[in-house]
Amino acid sequence: MIYLDSAATSFHKPEAVADAVYNAIRHMGNSGRGGHTASLSAARVIYGTRKKIANLFGVSDPAQVVFTANSTQSLNMTIQGLFHAGDHVITTAMEHNSVLRPLYRKEQQEGVSLSILPCDACGTVRYDLLEEYLQPNTKGIVCTHASNVTGNMVDIVRIGAFCKKHNLYFVVDASQTAGVFSIDMEQMGIDVLCFTGHKSLMGPQGTGGLCLQKEITLPCFCVGGSGVQSYRKIHPEEMPTHLEAGTLNGHGIAGLSAALDWITETGMDNIRAQEQKHMRMFYEAVRQIPQIKIYGDFSQSERAPIVTLNIGDNPAEEVCDALAERYDIATRGGAHCAPLMHQHFQTETQGAVRFSFSYFNTEEEIQTAIQAVREIAEEWT
Repeated sequence: MIYLDSAATSFHKPEAVADAVYNAIRHMGNSGRGGHTASLSAARVIYGTRKKIANLFGVSDPAQVVFTANSTQSLNMTIQGLFHAGDHVITTAMEHNSVLRPLYRKEQQEGVSLSILPCDACGTVRYDLLEEYLQPNTKGIVCTHASNVTGNMVDIVRIGAFCKKHNLYFVVDASQTAGVFSIDMEQMGIDVLCFTGHKSLMGPQGTGGLCLQKEITLPCFCVGGSGVQSYRKIHPEEMPTHLEAGTLNGHGIAGLSAALDWITETGMDNIRAQEQKHMRMFYEAVRQIPQIKIYGDFSQSERAPIVTLNIGDNPAEEVCDALAERYDIATRGGAHCAPLMHQHFQTETQGAVRFSFSYFNTEEEIQTAIQAVREIAEEWT
C-alpha cells in the first residue's frame, strides 16, 4: 500500500516506537501507584517524556505538560475551562471540528459569543480583520497552526503578538504541525498548546496532551484516582495531577517517548524538508492536469505537506475508492471534519481528495500517485 493519509495519522512509524510499546507492555506498571520496580519504571518513562515535550515546545516546567488521549480531548479541556458566559472568542474558518464543536457548545449552552475569522480565496486567514473582530469582552483566540484541508499555515507569531497586545488568551491546535514545525510557546505568545501524538509526532494513537503557561489555570476536566492525597474529597490541585485523573496511557507514552527520540536524532529540519519535497513534487505535477482543481495557497514557503484536490465534478469519495482499489493508494476524501473550509470552497457536496505526505514516502510512490491521478482524470472527465 502507498500510504498518503498522514494528516489523519502517521501509519509508518519508526521501528523504535513499536519496540518501546512492546517493552512497556511487558515491563511497565502503573505510574504513581506504588514503590515497586514496575511502578517506578512507568513513572520514569512518563516524567522523561514530559521533559522531552517541554523541551520541544519551549515549556520551562515539565509539570505544565499534561497528557491526554488526543488533541480533541486537550481542546475540550481548554475551551471548557477558559471561556464562560459573557465571554467572546475569535476562531477561524480553517478549524477542525475539535475546535469548532466545543466552541459551538459553549455558545449554545452558556452564551459564549463566537466570531469566525474568514479566509481569502486561497483559504488563508484574513489577518487584516483581526482588529475589526475584537470586542470589549473578547477573552481569547483559538486557532489551528495549519489547515488539515489545505495545508495552509497560520502565522501564529502574528496572532500571538495581537493576543498579547490586547491581553487575550491564545490557544493553538498543533495537530498538523507538532513534531515537524518548530514551536516555542514563550516566543510565539501561546498560552495553551494542544497536540496529538499520533500524527507528525510519530507516536501511537491514544496519546496527546496540552502545555500550559504557568499563569493559566484550568479546572479539573474529570476527577478520580490520582495515586496521591487519597483521603481528600477533592482532586489534587498540583500540576499535572490536577488534569490527569485516572491511569495514564503509559504504554502509548513510552512509544511517544521513543518517537520524540527519533525526531531528535533524525532532525526536525530534515523531516520537514523531505515532506515538503514530496508535497511539492506531487503538486507541481498534478497542477498541470487540466481537469484538476487544487485548494490552498502554495505560494507559502512553508506549509503542511498536504495537497487537496478534485477531479472534475467527480465525488471525492469515488476518486478515493478508485485510488485504493486500482492503485492501492490510501487517501482521504470527504469533509475532513472541517466544514467551514468546505463551505468556503463550495465543496460541501463533492468533498475533496486529500493527499498528505510523510518522511517515509518514497519518490517512486509519489510518481505512482501522480500517474494514478492523471489516468483517473483522463478517464473520468
